[in-house]
Amino acid sequence: MGTDTERTAAAATAERRREQRGWYFYDWACSVYSTSVLTVFLGPYLTEIAKTAADPEGFVHPLGIPVRAGAFFAYAVSASVLVSIFVMPPAAAAADRTGRKKPLLAVAAYLGAAATAGMFFLDGDRYLLGGLLLVVANASLAVSMVLYNSYLPQIAPPEERDAVSSRGWAFGYASGALVLVANLVLFLAHDTFGVSESTAVRICLASAGVWWGAFTLVPLKRLRDRRTVPSEGAPRGGLRQLAATVRDMRRHPHTLAFLLAYLVYNDGVQTVISQASVYGSEELGLGQSTLIVAVLLVQLLAVAGALTMGRLARVHGAKRVILGSLVAWTVTIGAGYFLPSRAPGWFFALAAAIGLVLGGTQALSRSLFSHLVPHGKEAEYFSAYEISDRGMAWLGPLIFGLTYQLTGSYRDAIVSLVVFFALGFVLLARVPVRRAVRDAGNPVPEKI
Repeated sequence: MGTDTERTAAAATAERRREQRGWYFYDWACSVYSTSVLTVFLGPYLTEIAKTAADPEGFVHPLGIPVRAGAFFAYAVSASVLVSIFVMPPAAAAADRTGRKKPLLAVAAYLGAAATAGMFFLDGDRYLLGGLLLVVANASLAVSMVLYNSYLPQIAPPEERDAVSSRGWAFGYASGALVLVANLVLFLAHDTFGVSESTAVRICLASAGVWWGAFTLVPLKRLRDRRTVPSEGAPRGGLRQLAATVRDMRRHPHTLAFLLAYLVYNDGVQTVISQASVYGSEELGLGQSTLIVAVLLVQLLAVAGALTMGRLARVHGAKRVILGSLVAWTVTIGAGYFLPSRAPGWFFALAAAIGLVLGGTQALSRSLFSHLVPHGKEAEYFSAYEISDRGMAWLGPLIFGLTYQLTGSYRDAIVSLVVFFALGFVLLARVPVRRAVRDAGNPVPEKI
């Protein structure tokens, strides 16, 4: 009897490990978009396309609205996030009601991958096409991440979640680093390959979509849907469903308090990710190759940072480690204001500091939130989390863009982000996470 029990337990553990390894591969698949497209190539490239289409005063006019060409990318990111708010909640509610996450994950992933591959056709003055593809890709990524993250409580018991979440982020950053090396070779040696610099950039953008689509096959094969008890009602429209989720969360006020803190500090994180290359190219006068090397440095150090902070969380608890990372973010972004122009060494130092805290902040926030989610509400609650992650990350880019539009200085724009990390620290410090876990009906880990 004991032997059969042990064999059953061993088989269950092996199946869980196999599913976890498949889960890691969605980070491997989609992180290349976040790295190569959103962080490195699209910002400077779309800004240049907008400048080509600009009037003599430096403005483009989407929908007849005057927009400074240098701020168009930031506004497009904000628009994509607002669209995400409408599509994430109903998709998440459908996943929880039916238990069929994989088909929804496949649709979102391949729509985003197709939009990214379509960026190959961005040339001339097609800034509006670039903005549209960015909106579609970002919104699709947001929906897919809701579904992907909601698997975490199902595939990892409480004591494993910090480690599993950290490994997922590490996989993503390793993937981003690998593809960036190939991008760097193509970009620097584009003449050798017989293509122009513009064509090389467009190939790098499109290849991220191909990579995203190809490696999504692995999690779609290994992850499995869980049967759920059908509930009454159908998914509502975006804002109505979000309002229903928030009303349900009011029964768990400490979970809601964590989301508020995460909304604030992660808005700063996402804005740094999306706007750092614009800051480096436009304000510091750094070339594309320097920016690629800097982001590659971030990717490599983020792998080590995510794994190291995951280990620290086992000793000190995820909340304390996240709070420490927010102090580091505040100091780092504040120092970024004083970086001298045309000094790659100092920019690399800034990139190294960001890399060491980036992966761990994101990984531990995800795993900490997974403890605060009531059973059976995983996708619905993670839609609210994703809105805090990407869906509400419109304020940072908007403030960044408005600050630049009003002052004409990217230095003022970058330093405006410090408030997100400082305020996020204060809000997170006030959340009683142990009580929040108990209130959600989940077991409280020894260290959290």
